[in-house]
Amino acid sequence: MTDTAVLHIALQTMLVTAKLCAPMLLTSLCVGFGISMFQSATQIQEFTLSFVPKIIAVGASVLISGNWMLSTLIDFTHQLFNAIPNLIGGS
Repeated sequence: MTDTAVLHIALQTMLVTAKLCAPMLLTSLCVGFGISMFQSATQIQEFTLSFVPKIIAVGASVLISGNWMLSTLIDFTHQLFNAIPNLIGGS
């Protein structure tokens, strides 16, 4: 197993991780921004007002994109397992 192979696997892992985190993070970011705009316009400073909608929105995004996330992770795992003989063999 060469250094190039290790770096390639590490890069693929980071890209898959970014793809899997993106729906939840972007949903949380958008909802948080909307709630903070509402709080600054109305001057309501309640912590649960920003926390509860984010939890609900992130849960909804996991329900909507969960199938895609799982299939992406399974495909990546299959690719890794299929690459094991080539990595061990050195070719």
